[in-house]
Amino acid sequence: MKQEKNFIVKGNICYSEGPEKIRTTEQGFAVCLDGVSQGVFPRIPEEFQNLPVLDFGQNLIIPGLTDLHIHAPQYGFRSLGMDLELLEWLNTRTFPEEEKYADEEYAREGYSIFAEDLKMGATTRVCAFGTIHRRSTEILMDCLEETGLISRVGKVNMDRNSSPGLTEESPQKSLEETLLWLEETEGRYENVSPILTPRFVPSCSDELLKGLGEIGREKGIPVQSHLSENQGEIRMVKELCPWSAFYGDVYDRFGLFGGENPAIMAHCVWSSEEEMERMKERGVFVAHCAQSNANLASGIAPVRRYMDLGLKVGLGSDVAGGVHTSIFRGMADAIMASKLRWRLVDDSLKPLTVEEAFYLGTRGGGAFFGKVGSLEKGFEFDAVAMDDSALRSPRTLTLAERLERMIYLSESCRVEAKFVAGRRIF
Repeated sequence: MKQEKNFIVKGNICYSEGPEKIRTTEQGFAVCLDGVSQGVFPRIPEEFQNLPVLDFGQNLIIPGLTDLHIHAPQYGFRSLGMDLELLEWLNTRTFPEEEKYADEEYAREGYSIFAEDLKMGATTRVCAFGTIHRRSTEILMDCLEETGLISRVGKVNMDRNSSPGLTEESPQKSLEETLLWLEETEGRYENVSPILTPRFVPSCSDELLKGLGEIGREKGIPVQSHLSENQGEIRMVKELCPWSAFYGDVYDRFGLFGGENPAIMAHCVWSSEEEMERMKERGVFVAHCAQSNANLASGIAPVRRYMDLGLKVGLGSDVAGGVHTSIFRGMADAIMASKLRWRLVDDSLKPLTVEEAFYLGTRGGGAFFGKVGSLEKGFEFDAVAMDDSALRSPRTLTLAERLERMIYLSESCRVEAKFVAGRRIF
């Protein structure tokens, strides 16, 4: 039976109108018709009087959050190995764990836990890495489909510079497995779609990247990968691709850097001005992963510079480089990291505000999926009702203050209800 997508949500509503403006409506009404927001009103307009009203009392009603970058197979070992830098962490922690996903039963257990936990949080849209294993990646897609979240999932491609159990035998074999995965999953899901996923340049040969670019152009499939995360990684890319002008130029050479097919590049901690300009030109989305950048000692990304340049920016949890799936935590970490960048690196880049961080976690990242991340008219109706009653205070707080506290103290708040494109998930 098709779920009714026509209703009104009542509560204390907060959403971004832009990077610098959060609109709040006390005991307001957010109207959903056919899964699309009709706007937020202080009273129910006459034309919507017959719609059912879901009253969430004093709960905060906000747009669903978007996670632009997360590694599903790493969920089971998050918070381990945080004393290591990126490349050592990959070799000693990540790759041995991802090898286990050759076992479909292990994959089913791991991905079920990941999907179930993600469902209960405030995230409504997610872009997730799987592993090189085709069948296990399909299991991840099955698990996410059951949650009702709208997801992009990638079968990872790696044909060099990895552990033996995670190195595909040839570029041709990697491409064949990718095409078979796309064929097997085409039309299978309502909520889950594929995304091409070369892990990063160090683990993908030129031939493999070229082939993935051709698949992307032929089938119109977006791309996700990593970019300029770590200085050692950047040096490695220059050795492997001496012809490139900069790291992102490699992806661009093979049609994996935005343009006709959208692309998400995670981290961008050490991007040059030339690389940033190319990202802007191609419409590349930056997945800002502040906690992971700190945990793996990669550095502090210049997110203010991205925003000043007009780049497309959202937030990523980057589990297990990051240890939390909460994009609220991602907002708080983004603010704190920007303060450190301003104080210690470049005092011309002013820190992020709460308004800007909230925008990045909702509307900024949501834009990858279309008109997503706001409750303004015309946006897909992604929303969560948040119970912040455990955050007690003798003060009388405005809605904006309650939202700000929830961003920093979200672990003490509870998701009461969740809607994705007008469907109630719980």
